[in-house]
Amino acid sequence: MVRRVAVVGAGVGGLASVKCCLDEGMEPTCFESSEDIGGVWRYTESTASRRVSVYRSVITNTSKEMSCFSDFPFPEDFPSYLPHSLVLEYFRMYARHFDLLRHIRFQTTVVSVRKRPDFSTSGQWEVVTETSGVRESHIFDAVMVCTGHYQEPYLPLASFPGIENRFKGQRLHSREYRDVQAFRGKRVLVVGIGNTGGDLSVELSRVAAKVFLSTRSNTWVISRVSDHGFPFDMVNTTRFNHLLEWLLPSALTRRIKFWKFNSRFNHTNYGLASSKSSKFKMIVNEELPFCLLSGTVVLKPNVKEFTESSAVFEDGTTEENIDVVLFATGYSFSFPFLEESVRGAIDDNRSLYRRVFPPQLEKPTLAIVGLIQLTGSVMVGSEMQARWVAGVFAGWNKLPPPSRMMADVLKRKPPVRRNPSERENLKMSFIGYMDNIAACAGVKPSVLRLLLTDPQLALAVFFGPCSPYQYRLVGRGRWSGARAAILTQWQRALKPLRTRVVGDSSSSWCWVCLLALPAALTAGFLLSKHRQPGWSPWAGAQL
Repeated sequence: MVRRVAVVGAGVGGLASVKCCLDEGMEPTCFESSEDIGGVWRYTESTASRRVSVYRSVITNTSKEMSCFSDFPFPEDFPSYLPHSLVLEYFRMYARHFDLLRHIRFQTTVVSVRKRPDFSTSGQWEVVTETSGVRESHIFDAVMVCTGHYQEPYLPLASFPGIENRFKGQRLHSREYRDVQAFRGKRVLVVGIGNTGGDLSVELSRVAAKVFLSTRSNTWVISRVSDHGFPFDMVNTTRFNHLLEWLLPSALTRRIKFWKFNSRFNHTNYGLASSKSSKFKMIVNEELPFCLLSGTVVLKPNVKEFTESSAVFEDGTTEENIDVVLFATGYSFSFPFLEESVRGAIDDNRSLYRRVFPPQLEKPTLAIVGLIQLTGSVMVGSEMQARWVAGVFAGWNKLPPPSRMMADVLKRKPPVRRNPSERENLKMSFIGYMDNIAACAGVKPSVLRLLLTDPQLALAVFFGPCSPYQYRLVGRGRWSGARAAILTQWQRALKPLRTRVVGDSSSSWCWVCLLALPAALTAGFLLSKHRQPGWSPWAGAQL
């Protein structure tokens, strides 16, 4: 019986894990190496410590209604997309509301997590921590590792000949970036076109003499603002769209996506992406296309080599007088405190059963929370993982035996080399993964059942945003406010904009519901008649 649980890290995953353990009647102790909660979302001016922090100007890529804890909405007056200060304020509100802080030991580093000698029968772990130079040993029944994937800067210097022994300018990783002041008037080369690379290129273009953005990937650039001014994820992350993607051929859905992306601007003309490529990534950035159009940012192919003051690119072109090379090449993760038998088996999250549990353990009392890449909010996915893990520890949710979990992991893990710059290709469908873990935890809502018992809610769940509140409608941890939160999420998204009212835009929601009801019933009938083995959008995609 699991009673005492060690939680490593007090970021979003750690806070959710502490709360979920408390919900199940367990006794969590969270160890946080820094002096406060928030993880990467707690901005600090200094880059001296090894702790990873967001940069000053960062704004969330997912909207507040799609990123909140499932039983604790963001305040309605918060904007849909948030700066780091409001994200951290929200975390503090969550921690105070659920009285989590008294379970967290700050400025305490986890030195080691090792199996007890009787692990095969007890499942217990010995956790050694260090506070102010003093080490202490603890015995825990289970451990939840919530350190995320933003841990160690990934700097592939060997891939860029000359950067270490010839280039005389400054080089740094985006982890060291805080604001633009140090780059004023300089010629800057940004390497990597993920969300960070795009953001920093745009920001630097306002003060730098010139910004070059080097990429080797096909990249589609989308905006946070979607049709009619609504948040992109609220409009597009719906169960209806998820169903269409499952029903239609993948080649057709890809063409539809490319057509929609190109409706804003032609990505081929900008050198960003070709609709003929099967490998691509998506980034969120409203300003990058204009910066490219105005020439304040110049897109370049991959760097072939560096000389003393220039960069030579794979297309044979050269850019002279480069002052700074800024690597936006992502992060790698590691768990140096885990014993080698466990740490060595975790190559990436595909080495874990459902991206959470190391499958080789005799007792499932160790879980990795938050080591995921989703097409939606990782914060929401981390909370869902924590709910499932807490249910497993408490005995409500059962796992297959280790042999079956190992077989499942081996079957689903293709031989892809571990490279943080390619993690976009490891992203999973937000709804597919959430539904899968929710089904494991017994909290996945049934749209068909809702159609019979609460048609208004069913239509909002199926055609509206797949917001976190949906996973509080049924099962353990059910929240009485979930229905109201779902039916009022659009109002909360618009509330911060009502600072100047210019007219009454009447809602056509009732007519949408009337038109959508036959479609929902038809979809449910077709799925019940033509269900494919091994997959069902009502039971969750198998990963």
